[in-house]
Parts: sequence; structure tokens; C-alpha cells
Amino acid sequence: MNILLGPDVYVNASVAGAGTAPEQVANRVLGNTKSRSKTTEWILARVRAMLEAHPAFVNDNLEPHMARIRELVDVVELKEEPAPDDWKGALFESAKAADVTRVVTDHPDLADKDEIDGVEFLSSDAWMIEQQTPPPPPPGAGKKG
Repeated sequence: MNILLGPDVYVNASVAGAGTAPEQVANRVLGNTKSRSKTTEWILARVRAMLEAHPAFVNDNLEPHMARIRELVDVVELKEEPAPDDWKGALFESAKAADVTRVVTDHPDLADKDEIDGVEFLSSDAWMIEQQTPPPPPPGAGKKG
């Protein structure tokens, strides 16, 4: 799988309820048994901080929830730990460390923006639409000989 989930996708999937785009993205990515998703400690730290601060998340569930996320991902290391508020730099560096070219995030400064040095940022809605769109027919399909 050639994508990295932003911290907001994990959080929105955790608190927004079933059927939302972030929840569907998280289920598809984290449930993929053929290719485990990668993440970084920076992303996991943001997830933890955001869940701790979210009024709809029961903090008693935080440790088991974070443990479950860790069970479903492979953590890759960053060369340097970015600042907590450096989403653009941290997600770019996380994508490079995870060897992926796409980041799914609904962060208003990043979602559906142009690519940055080979890393594309797209929203969870855009990714879900992309996943549900059938591929184009192969060249020459439909031609009668």
C-alpha cells in the first residue's frame, strides 16, 4: 500500500463514527493483510495528544486503543523528530521514511494540495472516491476486429 495515514485520519476514524470517510479509509488501510501500513512515532504522538484532548473520546480507552493501532502498523524511524505543530514537514518526512508517495490527511492546510517533492497529499474523501472508481479499460478494449 502506497499511502500513509495522517494523525487526523486515525483520530477522526476513532471518534467520528461508522461510515465516515476517515473511518472507511482507516478500515481499508489497517485491515489490509497483504501490505501493512507504516507510520512514525510523530504520527502516533499526535494521535495520542488529539485523542486525549477530544471530548468525545473516553480517556480510559486510550492505552488499549493506541496499543491496537500499534498492532496494525509498522513504525519507521525519522532522522529527526519534527516539532509537534509541523504537520507539513513531519508528514512529508514520514512519507519519505515509510517509502510512500501519498499521504491521506484531512488537515485543512494539506488535504488535496499539490504534491510536494514527489509526495501527494489527499483527503480521505478523495481517496475513498478514488478507491471506488473502476480502473480504465485496457488499451484496445471494446474494439471489434
